[in-house]
Amino acid sequence: MSKLDDNTLKGLADCTLVVPAYNEQDRIRTLFSDIRGSDAHFLFICDGTDDTARKVRDFGENNPEMDIRCLKFHQRLGKGGAIKAGMRESKTPFTGYMDADGSTSIKEMKVLCGQLAGADGVLGSRYLEGSRITTPQGFLRRLESRVFNLLIRVLFGISFHDTQCGAKVFRTESLNSVLPKIRSDGFELDVELVWRLEKEGYTVREYPITWNNMGDSRVRGQDAGSMLANLIKIRFGW
Repeated sequence: MSKLDDNTLKGLADCTLVVPAYNEQDRIRTLFSDIRGSDAHFLFICDGTDDTARKVRDFGENNPEMDIRCLKFHQRLGKGGAIKAGMRESKTPFTGYMDADGSTSIKEMKVLCGQLAGADGVLGSRYLEGSRITTPQGFLRRLESRVFNLLIRVLFGISFHDTQCGAKVFRTESLNSVLPKIRSDGFELDVELVWRLEKEGYTVREYPITWNNMGDSRVRGQDAGSMLANLIKIRFGW
């Protein structure tokens, strides 16, 4: 595990937050309002066909005191591919990622970063005691999530209650040691990432989070089957 001064964990000045932003032009204003004035380093990965990248660049120009970068790709990377592209660009001691719709606030990301003392990764969890969901998902989506989590726990032997929450922070040194091994380009990246970190002996923990369902989820019903199939291939090295 990395040995860094815990004083660096009190804020976000040493953290790069990757924001995968696929066709988010209609929802990203919520995130902009929330992060304005933050001292974190923001890296937006825009791989869609709408006006998201221009909106990000405009926001950066209107807030020159902030560190806002935007990488524009003309091909679809997938959520996992976008997160990996951002992680490779991180030069700060800590790296995290958060959703572009603002479902997790910058305040919560700061709280997660503060929990990195003694750990290599912290996962925001919607299902631990102490978590708070201000606007819940529908019943079927919650049911799908819990069934998927149960399958993942059995398949990978991991104990996490919520691998799919889009709020996570890590020590960059630990991330870089497993990033070349990550095969996932889709939503299943969350599972593979924490599994590989634990396999390498790194310490990963969960922490309860305040989360708000913003609707219009990018995860569709057919994605769950694809995620599971890809994870089975990864788990058994196929």
